[in-house]
Amino acid sequence: MNIRHILQGKKINALFSVSSDETVLNALRLMADKNIGAVLVIDGGVLTGIFSERDYARKVILKDRHSDGTLIADVMTANVITIEPDQRIEECMQIMSDKHIRHLPVMDQGELIGIISINDVVSAIIVDQKTRIDSLESYISGSPY
Repeated sequence: MNIRHILQGKKINALFSVSSDETVLNALRLMADKNIGAVLVIDGGVLTGIFSERDYARKVILKDRHSDGTLIADVMTANVITIEPDQRIEECMQIMSDKHIRHLPVMDQGELIGIISINDVVSAIIVDQKTRIDSLESYISGSPY
């Protein structure tokens, strides 16, 4: 199974973003409204960063900054790790684990086409394992699929 399967299976594959010159408060409002844990930072149509709940906790709250006076540019993660739609889910889970990140933007030939979260990856693995177990149980019991 690859990342393309996850993107195709997502109920909502919308890309929510802010620009780097917006305030943290605006990004937080968008994240709360959409019930998401991170937003992409896009400037001039180009992915320039990502801002997550973790960025907020570590770079705003713990630094005594104010959400309405801090720009996303000052607290976003600028060196965004991206993946491609044909990468295997296990490979992406390894990247997330090794880099301690929970969100990966998906790029296809330089174009941003989606974002996956650790929850998307875990859910896909659970479904895949359930399907395999059901197939094996059917095979063992002699029942047709």
